This record gives sequence, structure tokens and C-alpha cells, in this order.
Amino acid sequence: MDGQNNKNLILAMVLSMLVITVWMFLFPPPEPAQDPNAPTTAEGQAALPPAVPSEGTTAPDPTAAEALPEAERLAIDTPALAGSINMRGGRFDDLRLKRYRETLDPASPEVTLLSAVGSEDAFYALYGWAPGPGLTYDDVPGPNSEWKIAAGATLRPGEPVTLRWENGKGLVFTREVAVDDKFMFTITDSVQNGSGAPVSLQPYGLIRRHGIPKDLQKIFVVHEGVIGRADGQLTEVDYTDVNELPVIEREQAAAEVTEAAQDGWLGFTDHYWMAVQVPEQGKPHTQVVKHAAAQDIYQTEIRQPVMTVAAGETGASTSRFFAGAKEWATIRAYENDPGALDRLFGAEKTEAAPIPGFIDSIDWGWFYFLTKPIFAVLHWLHGLIGNMGWAIIALTFVLKLIVLPLAYKSYVSMARMKELQPEMEALKERAGDDRQKLQKEMMQLYKEKKVNPAAGCLPILIQIPIFFSLYKVIFVTLELRHAPFFGWLKDLSAPDPSSIYNLFGLLPWDAPAAGTLTHLIFIGVLPILLGITMWLQQKLNPAPADPVQQQVFAWMPWVFMFMLGGFASGLVVYWITNNIITFSQQYLIMWSHGKRPDIFGNIRAARVAKAEAKVAANSPSKPTAPAKKGKK
Repeated sequence: MDGQNNKNLILAMVLSMLVITVWMFLFPPPEPAQDPNAPTTAEGQAALPPAVPSEGTTAPDPTAAEALPEAERLAIDTPALAGSINMRGGRFDDLRLKRYRETLDPASPEVTLLSAVGSEDAFYALYGWAPGPGLTYDDVPGPNSEWKIAAGATLRPGEPVTLRWENGKGLVFTREVAVDDKFMFTITDSVQNGSGAPVSLQPYGLIRRHGIPKDLQKIFVVHEGVIGRADGQLTEVDYTDVNELPVIEREQAAAEVTEAAQDGWLGFTDHYWMAVQVPEQGKPHTQVVKHAAAQDIYQTEIRQPVMTVAAGETGASTSRFFAGAKEWATIRAYENDPGALDRLFGAEKTEAAPIPGFIDSIDWGWFYFLTKPIFAVLHWLHGLIGNMGWAIIALTFVLKLIVLPLAYKSYVSMARMKELQPEMEALKERAGDDRQKLQKEMMQLYKEKKVNPAAGCLPILIQIPIFFSLYKVIFVTLELRHAPFFGWLKDLSAPDPSSIYNLFGLLPWDAPAAGTLTHLIFIGVLPILLGITMWLQQKLNPAPADPVQQQVFAWMPWVFMFMLGGFASGLVVYWITNNIITFSQQYLIMWSHGKRPDIFGNIRAARVAKAEAKVAANSPSKPTAPAKKGKK
């Protein structure tokens, strides 16, 4: 890469960041509309919504889940999940992911997604009914009501369970819970009205998280917090933004209310895991995001339409609850065809509707139009090859093939620019200090020789969003978590664990932990290979004549080597592969145009220039001889 091309790279990076900053300033993500109005029944009377009291209020919370003595539990056992349902409130508050461990150690604990009230980082979901006119919260099952198991002993795919609760006043509530082979529960709540008079109720579901998760990433690359969608509009709210929501008196809390007419879902997302509730699609519902400052409880709610159940009749409401890993193929199937998962695993065909926009629960970022197809290709290559490291290398070849026509034009233009170097030097001598004349004559020369000096910039501009998109894919997607390559590379989503500190494992002490200063200083094998490949790529061309540029470009490979030492090793594998392919392409194209690169000559010339500059800097400057006066 010559001086002009390197200047193009720096300019392209600056311009790209400037464009992104200006775009986000001029076109910020739209904020979901707030609607503080409460839902109403068909008779126009307000139904009481679930409420979390805000700090300073004294109103009791009828949906507060208390840490009471342990109640009966109903076991959950599927190929993907293990846990139990708490019969007190019918809470989903004990769930582990069988196929995922907390660390690379196969003996480490399974990832815990949901946990009960009273435990550290309590995180749970519950369902209930808000009472309409003539009813109170004592007349409907709440988070502390004791449910009874009416049918089933263990919740398994194809083996639903039924819970039952009676209020003693003629209302009988039943809850059927089913689960598939992955992470989706289907909850059907029904009420049989034997009270002798019509009743109005509003079914709801809520997810509560006590405090901010202790393992929160706190970086802009991945969104963690509230995630949802309402009528095609994606909602992503960080925990800090939830804290700043305005207090809505009707909700008795800092809250945000959104009315959805057709489709939607709402819940919480972590880096790799997610818990969201999905109401019946195609029907209106209300979405609420809350924060109770006094208890530091974050809450999302789905309120379905109020229903009036006549005496002797039964009313029912169905919703779904996703609690599990953000597997791309699984979430994609729920969006496109939920029945495909059941057919794949031989279970009964589901009648559940597709969930629009569910794939966007994965944080694809600003360059979603690139990250989505890039990951789709990477996922396909991984399925074909069986190793994520080799899949990343294959993906690099695919991406380089796509931009090959532009790269070819760029390298041809660079080769022809070198052919013009003698003529350009002659122009500089003729123009002297007249910069305007020099620029005019150079542009005329480019025109006559049909050379575009900016041709080298476009491929670099394209590479920048590709690099950012691949960085996003590697960091965000679950499929890269704990994905091995070979040898010491056990997790491509983590930095290279090898280190100069212990001579790459030859010395009997551990390498510095990732994220520490010593880890960035004592880099591993991959960052060193990255620096070497960048350095060799530079040596395809002579060093620029400008001494300042010489110093900048001389240090650039080694600066990048240390900068990327803390990046995911999968991204460094991509960059190394990209450097090797670029080196090969440029070498062959320049050779085909009669300009075979003299790599060793360029290295020697750079050393000579450096030595001469050092000698000149250390040599005392010669005094200027005084001008001789002429005779009068």
C-alpha cells in the first residue's frame, strides 16, 4: 500500500465516522410513543392495570411477588431447558439452559436465565388477570396465589400441564402450559364464570428483573435491556434510559406505555440470552415498560384486551413466552414458521402464528443491511465446514471475491500511477513552488493517461463497513460464543489467550487475563501475525518521500498489532486472512502490469532512509557563509 493509498485509508476512516455521527445526529432512532391513558372495557370503565408503585407512593402493589416460604414446584424438563414452575403465583422463576455453560470448562454450571424472588439478580415472569368493575385483586389469581396441579407431573414437549385456582365466589381459573423442544412456552389462561353475573377482566403477563444484571457488558456494541416491537417499530431501551422515564400517575411508576394494534412482543435481552412475552398476533395489546426506583425493579408488561365473560361462560387468552438462547436459526424459525421447529423434532404441529420482526431481537446494529447477510453466509459456511474459524476464513474469501472488481481497478490504477512517477517528478521540477500550476498539469496528465488517482479509495471505503459489520457479528451472535478454531484458540469471541509473557505457554505460569493492561502489552500469536502481514503489505510499495508519512506508516502495523490484541480472536483471524489475500491480489496485479514489487528492495531502502535520517538529525548543521560584498 503506497503513501497515497494509506492517506486514502486514513481519510476514509475519518469520513466514515463523520458520516455516522452526522447521520445519528440528524436522524436519531425514533422514540416509542407514550400513551398514559389506561385501557378501558367495552362499557368504557377502566380496568385496573398491574402496577409497581414508584418511590414515595404508599399504594400497595397487587402484583408484588413476595419471597415467601418455598411452595410446591412443577418440573420443566426439555432437551434445551431445565427448571420448574413455582405454584405460588404460577411463576416462571427457575430456568437453566442445558446446552450452555458459564465458562469453557465443561464442568462449569449451566447458564441460569430465570431465578426466584429473594435470590441474587431475581428475574422471573408471571401471568394474571386484572379485575374489572365489581372485582378486586382478591377475586383473581395473583403472584402469591397458591395454584394446584390439575393435570401433568412434568412439563415436557408434547406433554402440557394444567394448573387450577378458585376464588371461592364462583370463578374458576385454569392455566395450561405447553413447551416446545427449544425455548418457547405457550400459556393459555381461562376463566369459567359460575358467579351468576357477568365479569370483566384483563389478562396480562409481566417480566420482572430486580436490579441491573451484574454481568452487564456496558458497551455500545451490544444492546442489553428492554427489547420489543410494536406494529413494526423496534424498541431498544437501555437500563439507564428506563431509569429516566417520566412518572405516569396512572401507572404509579416511571413508565412508558405503547398501544399496539396488530403485532408485537416485549421483554428483556442480555448479551446472548433473552426473555420476552408474545401476545396473540393480529390483535391489539398494550405494552408497558416500568421502573420502581424504591425497589430497583425493572418491569415489562403485555396487557391484552379486556374481556367480559357472561355468567356460565368461559373466557380464554393465549400468549407465548420465549426464555432462552438467542440462536439465530431458532429465532428465525419463530419469525417465519413456528411450526417448522415442531415438525423438525417430531412434535405435534403448532398453530402459533409467526412472530414478525423476531430476528431483530439480535442486535444487528447500524449496518444491519450488512450484518444480517454476512452472518447468514457465515452460518451457512459453518454448517458446511463444521469449524467456525475456517468458516471465518472462507467468509473472508467470499467478501474479497465480491469486491474483487473494485479491488482490481484500484490496484491497476496504483500500478499505472507508478508508471507515471517519472513524469510526475518532472512536473514538480518544472512547476517549482507554483502549487496551482502543478495541480493543473497533474490533472491534465491523469486525463491524458486515463488514470484515476482516487481509484484506490473506493475499495477501502467498502472494507470499513464490512469490518465494522463483521466485528458486530463476531461480538454479538451466540454462535461465536465459545466457538473453537484449533489448538489454543478455544473461543473465537474472546481475545487470543496466548501471550509473550509466558512464551506462548512454554513457561510454567499463566498468561495475563484478557482485558488487563498486561494482556494488551504482552500480546499473543494472532496480533503478532496481524502486525507482520500489515507490514509485508506495506512493503509492496516504496516508502513515501515525505519523512512524516514514512514515520506514520512505519509505525502503523505495530500500533494496530497492539490495538487489536484485545479484540475477539475471530476478528483478528479475518483481518490476517484479508491482509494475506490483499497482498496476493496486489502482488499479482502489479506483476501482470510489468511492475513486479521489489519487497526486499523496499525493505532495504526503508532501512537506508531511516539510517540517513538519523545521521542527518545527529549531524551539526553547517553555518551559512556570509555573502561577499562586491567592489565599488
